[in-house]
Amino acid sequence: QVQLVESGGGLVQAGDSLRLSCAYSALHGSSYAMGWFSQAPGKEHKWVAAIIWSNRNTYYADSVKGRFVISRDNTKNTVYLQMNSLKPEDTAVYYCAWAARPGSFYDVATFGSWGQGTQVTVSA
Repeated sequence: QVQLVESGGGLVQAGDSLRLSCAYSALHGSSYAMGWFSQAPGKEHKWVAAIIWSNRNTYYADSVKGRFVISRDNTKNTVYLQMNSLKPEDTAVYYCAWAARPGSFYDVATFGSWGQGTQVTVSA
């Protein structure tokens, strides 16, 4: 298990930017990827982005491709989600999650550890 703590959410206007941070505890054993998910009120978790631990390859949902960037800083034990050109439909609680072994990014079961989430609200 890995402990994850998100921060950086807030209330912004459409077109603004936010950078979310996910601080993680020391990783022991295998690490496959870190991902970000969003969850709007009354809806299921939706995969947003992921970064592969071994080679830093990044992957994005079509809805955020070209607007969001996932990155990591090993010196700070932190994964980031830079969110640009925000839209009202991006409003959700955002979670970071850690996967020890390969699996589908779309499947929440791939990710065994989750943070508590941070709220992002985008006004029109």
